[in-house]
Formats: sequence, C-alpha cells, structure tokens
Amino acid sequence: MSLGEMRIAVQFCPKVYIGEKGHLIQTCCGYKRRAKNRVHEWISGGLNDILVPIETFHLQNMFQDVIKHQKRFDFDRVPAVVELCWLAGANPYDEDMCSSNWNLENVSAAIEGAESLSSHELITGVQKLLLVYSAKVCKYCSEVHVGPSGHKARLCGVFKYESWRGAHFWEKAEVDDLVPPKLVWKRRPQDPLVLMDAHRDFYGHALAVVDLCTQAGIIAPTKYHCMMKVQGLSGPAQLKV
Repeated sequence: MSLGEMRIAVQFCPKVYIGEKGHLIQTCCGYKRRAKNRVHEWISGGLNDILVPIETFHLQNMFQDVIKHQKRFDFDRVPAVVELCWLAGANPYDEDMCSSNWNLENVSAAIEGAESLSSHELITGVQKLLLVYSAKVCKYCSEVHVGPSGHKARLCGVFKYESWRGAHFWEKAEVDDLVPPKLVWKRRPQDPLVLMDAHRDFYGHALAVVDLCTQAGIIAPTKYHCMMKVQGLSGPAQLKV
C-alpha cells in the first residue's frame, strides 16, 4: 500500500482512510450547513494528511528574547518536531530536515523497507526530547512554542475579541501536541473490502501511520492490537439452528 493509494475526505471533513477504496461508514462531520453523519466523498490524500504538521516559530537560539507581537513576521514558521530537533543540536542546514524536500515516493519506499514502525520511533524520540527541552502549548488553542517560554504573538483565536486581544495561555506541551494522533478505521483480513456503516461497532481503529505501515507488511506492536480489534468479528455472529 502506497501513499498514492490513500483516500481522504478532505472536501468536507478531515477524516482519513488508508485503502484503495473509501469506506461507507457515515461519519462525515459535514461542511457548514451540510447534513451531519453523511457518507464521505473521497479524494486522494498525501503525507500531511497522515502526519499533521504543527508549526511553530523558529528561534535562532534558546536564550534569545521573547518574540513580541509586532516582531512575529520576522521569524520563520517550521514544523514543531523539526524545531525541537534543532534545539537538541541537529544541523538546521541539513536538507533532510526541511519539510519542503519531503517526497511521497521516498517516504513510501522508506516505509516499505523499514523493519519497525517509524511512527513509534518518532513518538519515542519526541518523548525523550521533551524530558530535556521545553515546549509549550496554548491551553485554549493548538498553538505550540518550542523554547523555555511562550511567545507573545497574539494569535489565539479563542479570545481574540477579549481585553487581552488573543494572548496565549501557555502550559507544558505533551507528545500529542507536537505529533497529533490521527485515528482511522482499520480494515482487517476478516472484514469486507468496503467497510459498511451497519457493522461499524465491529471494526477496529488504528493510527493512520500505523495502518499505512502494516499494509506495507510491517507488524504492528502489540500495544495497538486492542484498538485494532485484531481477533474481532467482522459482523454479527450467525447462529446455526
């Protein structure tokens, strides 16, 4: 299974499904005044639909002055995980660290040739870095800042009309804030080719990147088996009379 075979309901909601054909489970959250719980309208997806990029301001060094609201356009926005790696000493001029150089075919080939789930290694690596280096997340929105203190750019949309004019309320960031989990319906060998809405309670879930890796032939760690309902039924049991 390659990234080019993934489908995503990007037209009307952010749901993702890994497979040649989209499922028929009615979970589309709709768009504006469209009816809710509709069948998805699938189109081809990409890497950013699996690994959602969370961006942050790029700091020249850990001890520079706090970013002021008026100076926010003087700083580049980079993926938060990349900024965390730079803070830990990675080479900021390494082309492999630049998201603009990511190639879907190269990523797909790397997944197919991997011996372990890269998502697990990524999450484990971010966990270790967060034990040493500070990262903040806004309590009321998804804004992330990598560094000892949050910036002062007033970008929080939740309170933009209040007296503090969109100032963020910073708290300690966790792994999920930098690498948001993306859950998808997991099609198992015992399931039909197209998942049906009537049997949705029998189907399992998986992280999108885990599902992609397993379809490339990689064995998922046992901690995901319960979520995936590996040994579960694909529908109601048929009783023989």
